[in-house]
Amino acid sequence: MADPARIKTEDKSLRKTSEDHPKSEETEDAKAKPGHESKESSSQDPSKQDVKAETAAGEDEEEGSSGQASKRLKVEPEKKKEKRLKVDEDEIQKMQVLVSSFSEEQLNRYEMYRRSAFPKAAIKRLIQSITGSSVSQNVVIAMSGISKVFAGEIVEEALDVCEKWGETPPLQPKHMREAVRRLKSRDQIPNTKFKNIVFH
Repeated sequence: MADPARIKTEDKSLRKTSEDHPKSEETEDAKAKPGHESKESSSQDPSKQDVKAETAAGEDEEEGSSGQASKRLKVEPEKKKEKRLKVDEDEIQKMQVLVSSFSEEQLNRYEMYRRSAFPKAAIKRLIQSITGSSVSQNVVIAMSGISKVFAGEIVEEALDVCEKWGETPPLQPKHMREAVRRLKSRDQIPNTKFKNIVFH
């Protein structure tokens, strides 16, 4: 049997010899052979190799999972784009069927509706005079569209008023005033003069 005291002293002597080598020699060896580990370091510290292998495997797994996540993110917008294109194509087909069934008068009215728009410069001046600051072109486009819809609602209501009163178009100012009054009574037009007082 081997003497346990003797084994311990041999372990100590091995440790001293590995500690006696300065670290500068190891770094010089590493600089001399980049990308390759020295045989001595591989034989001395197998635990370090295990740690390096585990971290490398972990990094590979992270890269793989992030790659899958990026693929998922790329696939989802493509599916959404395809759905939007299908919906747009369906709407275009429906509009084509509708327009093809229009009479001559309805076609002229639809054409005038599509061509009509508020002048962007006037809308921009109006917004800037109210807000006191400059606005972007997108805001001007949105406001001109909203204004067009608002004017359309008033005209529709005015045509209803004209019909109920037993009169025929063209619309007159009295029809427009009555249409605005009715829309205000239904709270479809915001009243800026009215202030809701909570406390007296």
